[in-house]
Amino acid sequence: MKAVAYRRALPIEHADSLIDIELPEPVPDGRDLLVQVQAVSVNPVDTKVRANVDPMGEARVLGWDAAGTVVAVGPDVTLFKAGDPVYYAGALDRPGSNSELHRVDERIVGRKPQSLSFAQAAALPLTSITAWELLFDRLSVRFGKPAGAGTLLVVGGAGGVGSIAIQLARRLTGLTVIASASTPASREWTLAMGAHHVVDHGRPLAGQVKALASGGADYVLGLTHTEQHFDEIAEALAPQGKVAVIDDPKKPPNILALKTKSASFHWEFMFTRPRYQTADMIAQHRLLDEVADLVDAGLLRTTFKQDLGVINAANLKRAHALLESGRTTGKLVLSGF
Repeated sequence: MKAVAYRRALPIEHADSLIDIELPEPVPDGRDLLVQVQAVSVNPVDTKVRANVDPMGEARVLGWDAAGTVVAVGPDVTLFKAGDPVYYAGALDRPGSNSELHRVDERIVGRKPQSLSFAQAAALPLTSITAWELLFDRLSVRFGKPAGAGTLLVVGGAGGVGSIAIQLARRLTGLTVIASASTPASREWTLAMGAHHVVDHGRPLAGQVKALASGGADYVLGLTHTEQHFDEIAEALAPQGKVAVIDDPKKPPNILALKTKSASFHWEFMFTRPRYQTADMIAQHRLLDEVADLVDAGLLRTTFKQDLGVINAANLKRAHALLESGRTTGKLVLSGF
C-alpha cells in the first residue's frame, strides 16, 4: 500500500523531510478496524513529531486525523462493520493515518457525520476530542444554559481546537465566550465560530477580559504560547477559576500565581486514553458520535478550510510548511491517493 513517512527529523524544506513509500497491508486484530483512508488533515502534532522525534532511519508514518471506510474488522469488534464510514484521530503509539489502509482501535473511532464529505469530516476528530475533553472532562463545565453560567476565555480562538471549543461552549453551555485573536482575519473567524467577544492577545489580556467580565474569566483555555500569556491568564482568572492548557511551554508556567485564587490547573492531552488504554477509552468513540450528531443537526460546523490535493509527500510538505508558518486558520486537508 502507498504511504508517506519520514526516516530522519529534518526541516520541512529538506528533500527527504517526508517521502513516498510502499508498505505491507496491516491486518486488524482484537478490537481493531482496518480503514481505507479517504482523507486526512494535518495538525501541529504532525509537524512537532516530524521535526523533533528522530526514527533513526526507520520509516515512520505520521498522521492522526482521518476519515474513511471500514474494509475489515478484528475478531472482537462490536461497534462497526465493513462498509461503515468513520472518522477518528488515532493514537501516538501506532503508525499514522498517512497511508492507504490504517489500523485503529474501534474505541477511539466515531461514525462519520452524514452531512459532511470525507474531506470535511477529516478536519474534525483531533480538535473535537481535545476541545470536548478540555471543557467537559478537565474543566467540568456543565451542559445546559443556566443563568449565570460564567465566562470562558479561549486564548488562541482561531486555531483548530479553539474553533471547536468556541462552538461547543456556545451551543451546549450557557457560558459567555471571550476568544483571543491577533489579526482581522482571525478575529472574523472566531466571531463566525460563535464567540460573544474577541480580545487581542497581542496586547495584555487581563484588562481587556475584565472590561467584559468584571470578576474575571471563570474558565480559561490556554491553547497557544502559554509561557507568553500565563501571567495575564492568572490575572484575568476569576477566584476559584480553572485553567486548562494544551501546548508545550518552553518553560513551566508559574502556577504559584494561581494559589491566592484557589484556582486549578489542568493539562489536556487527547492521546492519554489510547496511550494508557484507560478504562474509559471508549469515551472518545462516544464523544465523536455526539459531535457527528451535532454536525448533522446543524449545531456544529466543520473547520475544514482548504483541500491541498491527494495524499502524497509533496502535498504533505506543503501542509506542514503552512502550519509551521503560523498563519493558517481552519484545517488543511488532503484527499485520496
